[in-house]
Amino acid sequence: MEEVEIPKYFLCPISLQIMKDPVTTVTGITYDRENIETWLLMAEENTYTCPVTKQILSRDTALLTPNHMLGKFIRSWTICNAEKGIEQIPSPKYPLNKSHVIRLIRQVKNRDLYLEALRKMVTMISENEENRKCLDEGGAIKAMVLFILRSFKEGELIMGIEEALRIFHLVWRPTHENKQLVKENHDLIEAILWILKSREMCNNNNNQVVTSIKTHAMLVLKDVISVSSTNLLSSLTPEFFQQMLNSLRKNNVKYVSQQATKAALHVLIDTCPRGRNRLKMIELGAVFELIELELSNNEKRVSELVFSLLSHLCSLADGRAELLKHAAGIAIVSKKILRISPATDESAIQILGLIGKFSATKEVLMEMLRVGGVTKLCMVIQANCEASLRKKALEILRAHNNVWSNSPCVQIYFLTRYPGQ
Repeated sequence: MEEVEIPKYFLCPISLQIMKDPVTTVTGITYDRENIETWLLMAEENTYTCPVTKQILSRDTALLTPNHMLGKFIRSWTICNAEKGIEQIPSPKYPLNKSHVIRLIRQVKNRDLYLEALRKMVTMISENEENRKCLDEGGAIKAMVLFILRSFKEGELIMGIEEALRIFHLVWRPTHENKQLVKENHDLIEAILWILKSREMCNNNNNQVVTSIKTHAMLVLKDVISVSSTNLLSSLTPEFFQQMLNSLRKNNVKYVSQQATKAALHVLIDTCPRGRNRLKMIELGAVFELIELELSNNEKRVSELVFSLLSHLCSLADGRAELLKHAAGIAIVSKKILRISPATDESAIQILGLIGKFSATKEVLMEMLRVGGVTKLCMVIQANCEASLRKKALEILRAHNNVWSNSPCVQIYFLTRYPGQ
C-alpha cells in the first residue's frame, strides 16, 4: 500500500491522529473535540490549561469553537485518499442548543414546516442523550402535546402524528413541569384513545405504520398515566378500559406489538389503586382476557405484569369469581409458580391465598388439588424462595389441611416435617 503523507495541521496535537471534529480553543490552537474534552475532564479543579501553550482554559466546552473550514478540508482529503487506505471521516453531529430547539418547536406550529421539523427531532433524539435532554428543557413535551391535541380537534390523523408520539415518549422525563402539563390533562387522554381507535388507521393497508402509531400512542399513555392525578384516574371511563383490553386480545395481534401490550398492562396496573377502576375492568372481562393472554404468552415480563394485574383484580370478590369461572383460571396460576420469576411467584401465591381465604368451596379446593396447585405450594416450601413466600404457601396449606392431607399430591416431606398441620 502506498504510504501517504498526512498534512501536519490535520493532526490533533494531543493524539497525533487525524482530527474527526476539529475545534479551536481561546488560545488559537485546534484539537480534536473528543481529545480536548477528555483533557479538560481529567484536569484537576482550576488547572485547566491548553496542552500546547499551557495557557489557562475554561472547563466549559461550549467555549470550543468548531473549525468548520479545517473539518471540510480533512474530510475532502480523506475522500481523495480513500483508495490509498485512508479512512473516510463523516461529518460530525453537533449537539443541540436551546436556540436550535426553540426554532424547531416554532416550525412545528407552522403547517408548511412542521413535518420536516418533527423528523429532524426524531433524528436528533436517536443521536445522543444530550439531545433528548436539550429537547425536553426547550419545551418539546409541551409542543408535542399541543400537536397531538391539534390533530384530535381537527378530527384527522395529521401527517407526523407518529413522529410526535415517538418524540414525546423518547424525550419524556417526569419533571415537575412535565407532570403539571399532563397530570390533569383529560383532553390528552381522550386524544390518545381517539388515535388508538382511529378509523383512518383501520383503513390503512400498511400494518407496520399502524402498529408503530398504536405502539407509540400506548407508550405515551403509559407515561401520562404514571404521573396522573387521583382526580384524573378516578374519572377514567369504561371506554378507556375497553380500549386497553382491546389491545390485549389475540385477534388484534397484527396491529399490537409486545411493547404496546406491556405498556397497556402498565396502564391498567397504575389505575388499580382506585377500587372503582378495578371493578370497571372486571365488568368488562379483564380477568378472562388476562388468562387468555397468558395462555399464549411466552415472554417473562408480560407474565409478570399479567399476574400483578390479576392479583389486584382478585382482591375483589367479583375478580375471584371471574377467575374461577374460567376453565384454565386456577390451572394457569398454579402452572406458572416457580417457572417465571420471583415477582410472578409472589403474585400467583397472592392469588391462591385470596382464593383460599375468601372463595374456598369444596369444589374450588379440589380443583386446586387436581390442577397441581397444592403440589406447587408444597414445592414452594422446599424451594429456595423468599421466606415470606414460603410462609404464605404454608399458611394456605395449613388452612385446608383437612381437605388435602390424604392426597398423594401432598408430599411426604410436608407431612413428616409438619405433622398434624
